[in-house]
Amino acid sequence: MKQTIMVVEDDKMIRNLIRIYLEKNYYEVIEATDGEEARLLFLEQLPCLIILDLMLPKSSGEDFCQWVRTQAHGEVSIIMLSAKSRTEEKISGLRIGADDYMTKPFDPNELIAHVEAVLRRTGQFCQKIVWDGLCIKPRKGEVLLHNQPIKLTKYEFNLLYYFMQNPNIILSREQLVEKIYPNTTHHVMDRTIDAHIKKLREKIEIVPSQPKRVQTIRGMGYKFVTAM
Repeated sequence: MKQTIMVVEDDKMIRNLIRIYLEKNYYEVIEATDGEEARLLFLEQLPCLIILDLMLPKSSGEDFCQWVRTQAHGEVSIIMLSAKSRTEEKISGLRIGADDYMTKPFDPNELIAHVEAVLRRTGQFCQKIVWDGLCIKPRKGEVLLHNQPIKLTKYEFNLLYYFMQNPNIILSREQLVEKIYPNTTHHVMDRTIDAHIKKLREKIEIVPSQPKRVQTIRGMGYKFVTAM
């Protein structure tokens, strides 16, 4: 599973350069050109790390950094990449929530080294799967929908985790039973799985006008759909 990095930079050439080097090193990259766009993408994608320019249109990098810290509770890393090079500016950036600070101009290979170093320290937060604002953290037993926690039962959690590990694939009721009741000696009826899925849908499909994330495939089973 690739780690997702968001690049928030209004200069297209710099943004493209960073993306090329990140993708060469097998990271998933999402891009934002200003602070407002970055907020929307953050809630939808929940990246592991943000490379953040400070001088942005619409909303400053400093404001965005402080906002992220109120949303993510430390579970995302931030590297500030800025033309602001005075010592007091670096100190200010670190104090408002950055994990690292680099100045422009920069060597792309050095930036990659900084990304790797930061993720080595904070990589436990990146053990998650995210699809369209729905995030599951299997090691922590947590589920977030647009960064808001959702309470699931054990069986609902295991169902969702299995679905998100196998997106856009039809899973039969028999497969789902084997996955969430692996050691049972009792027969589990189809309607038991159906009941779990009904409850799961009520918690993760809160906008009636949107297509269902978990779709019923008549005569075959269920499919977790990622293209909303």
